[in-house]
Amino acid sequence: MTETLRDVRGGAGAAQSPEIRVARGLLGTLREDLFTGVLDSRPLPPMRLDGPVARRVPAALRSYAAWTPHAVVLFVALIVLLVGLADTGSLLAVVPPAVVALTLLRPVLAWWLSLAQMALLGASAGLFFGSYSLEGSALTTHVAVVTVVAARTRGRTALWMWVLTAAYCMFRGVLTGYDPGTGPELMLLAALLLVVTVVQVRASARQEVAVQQSVTAVERDRRTLLEERTTIARELHDVVAHHMSVVAIQAEAAPYRVENPPPELEQAFVTIRENAVSALAELRRVLGVVRAEDYEAPDAPQPTLAELDGLLANVRDAGLTVDKTVTGAVRTLPQGVELSAYRIVQEALSNALRHAPGSTARVEIGYVLGGLGLRIVNTAARGLVKPSPGAGHGLTGMRERVAMLSGEMTTGPTADGGYEVVAFLPVPAAEAEPAGADL
Repeated sequence: MTETLRDVRGGAGAAQSPEIRVARGLLGTLREDLFTGVLDSRPLPPMRLDGPVARRVPAALRSYAAWTPHAVVLFVALIVLLVGLADTGSLLAVVPPAVVALTLLRPVLAWWLSLAQMALLGASAGLFFGSYSLEGSALTTHVAVVTVVAARTRGRTALWMWVLTAAYCMFRGVLTGYDPGTGPELMLLAALLLVVTVVQVRASARQEVAVQQSVTAVERDRRTLLEERTTIARELHDVVAHHMSVVAIQAEAAPYRVENPPPELEQAFVTIRENAVSALAELRRVLGVVRAEDYEAPDAPQPTLAELDGLLANVRDAGLTVDKTVTGAVRTLPQGVELSAYRIVQEALSNALRHAPGSTARVEIGYVLGGLGLRIVNTAARGLVKPSPGAGHGLTGMRERVAMLSGEMTTGPTADGGYEVVAFLPVPAAEAEPAGADL
C-alpha cells in the first residue's frame, strides 16, 4: 500500500504539465523582484560623469552635477505636492510626494506604498471629499514612482510592476466602488517603462562592450609582451650559444697551441670543454622551446652599433632625414647591450616614419663610464601624408629590452610637438672592452 501511494505521488509529480512549471517559474521571479528584500536600503548613487554630456559640464559644477538624478526626483515630488494641495487642500496630499522621495532610498518598498496609497487615498477621497481628484493625483504619482523604480531595477521588474498596476486598475471597482477610466495612464506607463527598459539595455550593452574592449586590450598587450619576450629569448639564445660554442672550440684547440703541455693543463681544458658543451646542450634544451617549428636561426650575426650607419642609410632612403651624434669613448660593449641598443634605435626610427611623416630625427649615442645612453628624438609631422595608427607594441618591446638589462627608459612628446625616446643601458666596467680589442 505504501509503495502504491509513493508511485501515485511520483506519477503526479512527473506528470506536472509545462504550463505549471512555467507558472511556478514566473511566480519565483515575481517573489525575487518584488517581495525579496523589500525593506533593504539601496540609496541612489551619484551619477557617473564619464558620458558625452557630463564631460562638457564645467569643472566647478561637476561635484554638483553628480546629484542631478536626486534633484530631479525631489523636484517631481515637489510638483506632486503642489498639485495635491491645489486639488484637495488636505494633509493627505503629503503622502504621494513622500512616496516619490522614498524611491531614492528603498525603491521596491516605495512601489508597494505607491500601489497601496492609490486604493487608500482614493477611498478616503470618496468618503471625505466627495470627489476622486486625490485618487487621480495618486495615480499620477504612481506613474512617476514606477518610472523611477524601473530605472533603478531591471526590465523584468518593470514588467511585473506594470502587470500588477493594470490588475489593480481592473479590479479597483471592487476595492473602491468607483472605476474612473485609467486606460490612458496605463498606456503612458507602458510607454515610459518601454523607454526606460530600452535605455537600460543600451547602457548595459555599452558597458559590456567597454568591458570586452578592455579585456581585449589587456590580452593584446599580454600577447605582444609574450611575443616580444620570445623574440628577445631567441636572440639571447643565439648570442649565448655562439659564445659557448667559441669557448668549447677554444678549449679543445688550446692544448695543441702549447708544446708539451702538462697533463693537469690538458685535463683542465678537457673539463672546460665538457662543461661548455654540457651548458650549451642545456641552453638549447631550455631556451629552444621558445622557437616555433618553422623558426630558422638567422644566417648573419646579430646586428650591433657598428652597423648603425647602414640602418640610418636605409631610413634616409625611406624618406626620414636623420642625423647621428656620438659622444664619449667608443668601445665594444657586451653583445646583448649592442643588440638591444640597435633594436631600440631601429624601433624608434620606425615609429618616427609611421607616426611623424615628413619629420626629421636625431640619434644621440653617449658612451659613459657606467653604460650606454641613447636618445632618439624626432620633430612633428609635416606635409600632406597622414600618420599611420599604431598600437604601442614598439614601445612595449623597447621597454622589455631595457628592463632585461636593468636599465631605464622614458618616452614622451617634446615641446615642439615631436617625440623622444631616452634610454640608459648599464654596463659594468669589467664587461666593456676598448674598440678593436681581440675577442
